[in-house]
Amino acid sequence: MLDSHLTSDAPRHAAPMQRVRGVARVVMGATGLRDLYQAGSAKAMLPKIHGPVPEVVFLNTSGGLTAGDRLDYTLEVEAGGALVGTSQTAERAYASVAQGADAEVAISLKAGCGARLDWLPQETILFDKSRLSRVTRAQIAADSRFVFVESLVLGRAAMGETVESLRFRDRREVHRAGRLEYLEPLEFDADTLAMRHHAVTLGGARAIATIGVFAQGAQDLADSLKSLTQEGVSAGVSGWNGKLIIRAMAADGYPLRRYVARALEHLRHGPLPRVWQL
Repeated sequence: MLDSHLTSDAPRHAAPMQRVRGVARVVMGATGLRDLYQAGSAKAMLPKIHGPVPEVVFLNTSGGLTAGDRLDYTLEVEAGGALVGTSQTAERAYASVAQGADAEVAISLKAGCGARLDWLPQETILFDKSRLSRVTRAQIAADSRFVFVESLVLGRAAMGETVESLRFRDRREVHRAGRLEYLEPLEFDADTLAMRHHAVTLGGARAIATIGVFAQGAQDLADSLKSLTQEGVSAGVSGWNGKLIIRAMAADGYPLRRYVARALEHLRHGPLPRVWQL
């Protein structure tokens, strides 16, 4: 005879889905590594390179993010040091089939006096029905140099993917010498996507990027960037008060990626991290 619990009509409760948790922290001094910590699915790798500036490559071993996941990255370069941070590949925010909190990513960046910090992650791909909330906060000294890029792609055009519904909230802050110098909130939802062809939203673009430079005299770089063009990409450049901001958009991720790579190589006077592949 079968046990009664195997034939019961009582409702069964699904086991809770496992969520991604990850923390990775790297602190680099002027003469070498000062601190390295990693836990969960967040990893920080320091590949051997031939150049003078060390690179940190962050990796999410889960392969992507869904609702309820959480990643925390910290990258710090102390006074007089130089450091480049990037991601091993594009981050992916997948469809969230279960109700719950958004996937969350928190990025903390710090650059000490006279330091140079480049935060150059590869693009974030947002899939249909994804939910992602991200905060990037940089704290830099008055005489440091900070370069960042953030790129977003709404699905993969080559795979015929379309994105009709999602929830994406992004907040970028740069504090220089303790003062808030730059604040950019960005939010996409189904209503935004429904108006994607309007000039006040995405203007029909599938991929967008922001590049920023914060350094003494950064505004003087604007004119040299205005002449940089890439087929299929529209871009605007602004420079003021030690800041340079570039905003670019394209109908597909590949031409945008090429434009971003060329702009960063120009601004940094050198090649991109080795993990970038074009």
